[in-house]
Amino acid sequence: MNEKSLRVLEYNKIVAMLAEHATTPSGRKLCEELKPTDDPETIRQTQKETSDAVSRCYRKGNPSFSGTRDVIPSLKRLSLGSGLSITELLNISSLLKATARARSYGVRDVEPEEYDSLDERFISLAPLTQIGREIDRCILSEEEIADDASAGLQNVRRKLAVTKQRISSQLASMLQSQRTLLQDAVVTMRDGRYCIPVKAEYKSQVSGMVHDQSASGSTIFIEPSAVVKLNNDLRELEIEEQKEIEKVLATLSNLCAPEAETIENDFRTLTELDFIFAKATFARSYNGTEPDFNTDGIISLKKARHPLIPADVVVPIDITLGQDYDLLVITGPNTGGKTVTLKTVGLCTLMGQAGLFIPAFDHSKLAVFREVFADIGDEQSIEQSLSTFSSHIKNIAPILEQADQETLVLFDELGAGTDPTEGAALAISILSFLHNMKVRTLATTHYSELKVYALSTDGVENASCEFDVATLRPTYRLLVGIPGKSNAFAISSKLGIPDYIIDDAKKHLSSDAKSFEDIVSELEHARVDIERKQAEVEALKADLTRERDALTAQQEKLAAQKEKILEDARQKAQSMLQDTKNFVDETIRDLNKKSVGGAQIRSMEEDRTKVRERLDKVSQGSKNKVEPKKNAAGSLSASDLKIGDRILVHSLNLKGTVSTLPNAKGDFYAQMGILRSLVNIKDVSLLPDEPTVTMNQSAVGGMGKIKMSKSAIISPEINLIGKTVDEALPEMEKYLDDAYLAHLEKVRVVHGRGTGALRNGLHQKLRKLKYVKEFHLGEYGEGDSGVTIVVFKER
Repeated sequence: MNEKSLRVLEYNKIVAMLAEHATTPSGRKLCEELKPTDDPETIRQTQKETSDAVSRCYRKGNPSFSGTRDVIPSLKRLSLGSGLSITELLNISSLLKATARARSYGVRDVEPEEYDSLDERFISLAPLTQIGREIDRCILSEEEIADDASAGLQNVRRKLAVTKQRISSQLASMLQSQRTLLQDAVVTMRDGRYCIPVKAEYKSQVSGMVHDQSASGSTIFIEPSAVVKLNNDLRELEIEEQKEIEKVLATLSNLCAPEAETIENDFRTLTELDFIFAKATFARSYNGTEPDFNTDGIISLKKARHPLIPADVVVPIDITLGQDYDLLVITGPNTGGKTVTLKTVGLCTLMGQAGLFIPAFDHSKLAVFREVFADIGDEQSIEQSLSTFSSHIKNIAPILEQADQETLVLFDELGAGTDPTEGAALAISILSFLHNMKVRTLATTHYSELKVYALSTDGVENASCEFDVATLRPTYRLLVGIPGKSNAFAISSKLGIPDYIIDDAKKHLSSDAKSFEDIVSELEHARVDIERKQAEVEALKADLTRERDALTAQQEKLAAQKEKILEDARQKAQSMLQDTKNFVDETIRDLNKKSVGGAQIRSMEEDRTKVRERLDKVSQGSKNKVEPKKNAAGSLSASDLKIGDRILVHSLNLKGTVSTLPNAKGDFYAQMGILRSLVNIKDVSLLPDEPTVTMNQSAVGGMGKIKMSKSAIISPEINLIGKTVDEALPEMEKYLDDAYLAHLEKVRVVHGRGTGALRNGLHQKLRKLKYVKEFHLGEYGEGDSGVTIVVFKER
């Protein structure tokens, strides 16, 4: 891309804003060097990287790459055999810590075929933990090496401590014994040696070496003879300490040398990741989206915004180019938004081709252009004798030489700055040339001749920036297909120009120009009227929708109230019937306790049986009246079904159970023996639960009942998707108990993939269940990693 267009379209400001989101100096440098490319594959790859980084930021937050130091110069010195300084080794340690953090953030537990564009970068990071720990153990700060960095250093520092202690004791003794000879009872350092401050008049009474004197000459700093040898020993030990430190640094340098290539790869990878995530956080700051690129020259921006204008101020625009037309002529008043429209299209194109998200709605389309040419603004120069018109022509000339089907051309006020008639003719000629070359072109103008040219030429379209004459303010809305007016007369009248002057000015318009302006005005009035009527229709539709929803809600409420009344009546009837049964039974028992003959007892038993049968018929009739019939195919709704219900699939003439709840279309999975099939709610009817089975228990000598619970017909699958671990555990345990009692060999527990937290929690519980023989994730065709197959032990 040519630098002039990048500067005119203010691409450098976009890059500066991007660099603010980088966290490392090397990442900021990459941001500042970012340029658009015209290679479709590179654009696709960089957009994919930005998209994957945005997804990771939404899932896990923004990563931190702080601590990434540029160690390339240090590694080059290391390759030449030089040792590293304390600062350089600390930089390597800081880099390795940043590497460990980034790897922990980015490495995911997924199969290679599920990798995104960033996984391989994160996997390639090598924290070299042992080297980092060794550096941190030996080097405490830029000024301090740890005592235990090496055995030699530890030994020397122990000797230093002993020597300093001896010197301190010797001097403390002298301070006590010769206090009258001293200026102060303190020990000072001069030239790295311990001295005492002696009064000048007593210097001959203190044996030792003079190192310094005070500015006034009243104090002489003398190193006593008693500590001269100790000071010499101390100096030798300090030299030896420095040699031991150099040995430690050399050892650490030799430790890093074999891993120099790995460390360099870590630095470069972290820099790239910082750059990619800077693009992601930048995109999130303006709610950017990934554009759909094509090589057909088609631009279709939905609700596009200029990225340098605050979001609460900018007016989004919809604009297309390259489909029905390849040249768009934009007209309208000054400060109406024409130039902003040009820059929005140009900046979105440059940002997209640089791998950045664009400030527009999802699935906006951009074309891949080899060059973007822009002639925007006035670059007149007194020194070069360039007028406004001359500066424009100087810019346009090279554009016409280089423009082709793979370029985007943006003209602001084409043909302005000279005689209007000649300027309009020249502008039409330039646009015709580009149109014949199939160059994608946007041009702004005030010339009516260009509006007529757009109306009369195939593949050329008019557009205008809306202006509200009543308020004298632009609305900044882009209206494609409608030529605009400059509104000079209306604006002048509102600003106080007398009407007689405006009327006289209108007389100077040619009849053709006046006719054309009248047509444009009529079109504008018609458009406003249509938009007003459309708004009224939309308001009416909204009112109808609200009324319909309110009526539906009221009907549902009435139905619920009716159902509640019927349910209350049924419960009252059942209560009355039960009370009657209890009374009859109690009466029979009372009579049995009395001395009544066998014939009378048998007669009363027969009467009791008749009463019970009659009451049962009444009870059953009450139930049939209250509960709606839902056995016919097509009469069920989604709310009538729940997992585990018994159903009859009419098209297959098979009985089964509901495995999943119906979706919006009414489709759900049903288990019919070993067959699991997708059926529709219109093709099934509900079956009653298994009846109670009565069996003789002759071994006990009495009559008993064995009730077959729902566990006998339990579904071979439970769906726990969407539940938390705490919610899912008791539900799964109860289901497995029922399934085990129902003698099922194995069942499917559906938990989904997600983050894996639900799956891990369920697996921990399964390991503790004694009746579970084994469990494993589903294979291909069974649900893969979103399903766990549980196999029960034999009973």
